[in-house]
Amino acid sequence: MTNYLTEDELDFESWQTEAIALTPAAIQQAIQLSSKIPNQKQQWQAYLNILALFAFTQWSEEKAPLLSINQENSSILQPQYTNFIEAVCNLQVGDFKICLLAMGSLTDDEISLPRPALEIPEFTAHFYVIVEVSEEIEAATIIGFMRYDQLIERFRAINLPADSDWTYPLPLSWFNPNTDDLMLYLRCLESTAIVLPVPPVRRPATLSAIQAQLSPILPQLQSGKREIWQLINWQQATEILTNPPLLNWLHQELISLNQPPKLTQKILNVGLWLRDEIDDLARELSWVLLPAFNSEKLGLAGGTAMRSPIEELEAIVTQLERRGTAISPAARGACKTFDLASTPLRLYALSWPLLSVENIPEWKLLLILGGSPTGTRLPNGVTMQVSDNVSLLVEQVLKPNTVEPYLYSLVAGTWDEQFTVTIALNNGASLTLPSFAFRPH
Repeated sequence: MTNYLTEDELDFESWQTEAIALTPAAIQQAIQLSSKIPNQKQQWQAYLNILALFAFTQWSEEKAPLLSINQENSSILQPQYTNFIEAVCNLQVGDFKICLLAMGSLTDDEISLPRPALEIPEFTAHFYVIVEVSEEIEAATIIGFMRYDQLIERFRAINLPADSDWTYPLPLSWFNPNTDDLMLYLRCLESTAIVLPVPPVRRPATLSAIQAQLSPILPQLQSGKREIWQLINWQQATEILTNPPLLNWLHQELISLNQPPKLTQKILNVGLWLRDEIDDLARELSWVLLPAFNSEKLGLAGGTAMRSPIEELEAIVTQLERRGTAISPAARGACKTFDLASTPLRLYALSWPLLSVENIPEWKLLLILGGSPTGTRLPNGVTMQVSDNVSLLVEQVLKPNTVEPYLYSLVAGTWDEQFTVTIALNNGASLTLPSFAFRPH
């Protein structure tokens, strides 16, 4: 089926290709998403990549309406990846992973393949697809593709080295220009026919140590004068890319350095919970205030499946208290049920006031992350981080041998301190919630 041409035989200008119109809505969305990239030098390539994603999705839907397409985990829709991967990785079409390589024109005879898309199993793809984006005429064209196994064979045959900027220059002549072949593969081939590398079991890194290494280079990255590949080595890059909490931290640091201080900030005021009230932001984010609880009435706490939120919370609190975690009877809590990358999760937050030994008013925040209301267990590798305005305070990771089906963190601070929670899955998806603050008056 596949018809590979030699470089002499290949004339890209003569390809019989089909243009895909880019709608004004798609262009506007690409502008908005790419403008969120901290490094302005990367915004143009991100813009092309987003348009390539929209164009390929439209092409797939038109050619094979029954194929399922999932953009949710696409790297380009998660800005934290843009410092490392100038491509669209982890686009899911049916059972296949697709990597899109966008280019602005066919004036070059090479395309750059980001090194992570080939060497890090979390980002490899069954098919690598070139999409030409002609922004000036508001159209895109799929001009060629290559299977992972055939790409690896090419690399082994010529031992192609990576460039210093963590990319591989691939000749366009390597790619099959027949897009009908690609669609036939997507519709008829079993994904197991193209074997992808399996991500290894990775030991959770000590974030504080790596953050200490990265902190000095942040101003240079923010200034745009130097790229990240000029400041760290490939081993460090791999460690960052396979550690979602660390990657998210780096992205948030770059954003904060790139923006002026904000005079106002959205917060979740948990202090109102003590008065049986909930603020507008919490209500908007679907937090549900729970009634006052009694952790003693349940006796021995069993499993949490199919319980109401207050019953589940009481059971978990009972377990924590028996291990020595002191929780005030005055504590009030709320819960939020949500999906992160199609993974159902439930987060509980409890707060209560206290006085320090120096009679300084303080407050405590207890966070409990569990699975879905139907009893689905948290996936291994899920991480919950709690930070204040200065640094990371707590990081909890669910390991395979963890008995409890939840993660919890307890932090304390003065009434003017706030805490930020980030939840991340081991597939790279993450969510950072608005800061929790304690303002009961």
